[in-house]
Amino acid sequence: MDIGQPHDYLSGQTLYLKSQKDINEGVLAKGDNIEGNVIIDETATVDASSIIGPNVVIGAGCKVGAGCRISGSTLLEGSEVKDYSFMDGSILGWKSTIGKWCRVTSLTVIAEDVQVKDQTYLNGTKILPHKGVNGSHPEAGKIIM
Repeated sequence: MDIGQPHDYLSGQTLYLKSQKDINEGVLAKGDNIEGNVIIDETATVDASSIIGPNVVIGAGCKVGAGCRISGSTLLEGSEVKDYSFMDGSILGWKSTIGKWCRVTSLTVIAEDVQVKDQTYLNGTKILPHKGVNGSHPEAGKIIM
């Protein structure tokens, strides 16, 4: 399925979540660790110490570890964010993993089956499928093939 440009996808997601608040409150997640409009699939697991939202969608079978902060982002089916990682304004692809103590920001797009190693920094990075990534990547717009 073509979702267009990542920025447009996240903007559309924000509008969709707002509409769900306005017309169908039962879809949105609730809890002490939820801020703003958030959808969490019933098969996903989110540690109670993590703060989720606003404008986050967590798909089927996803896992979010302890002490994470996720905002303005999408986690697609089967993905995982491990303990104490920060994710803002980014998309995590199917069956991909963000390791512990990572920082993923500024419209980073991680494709399917990507393993982001512990303590990695990604700033506006695009990562193609089936990769392992580590280190610091502060240059916005970098593509890892």
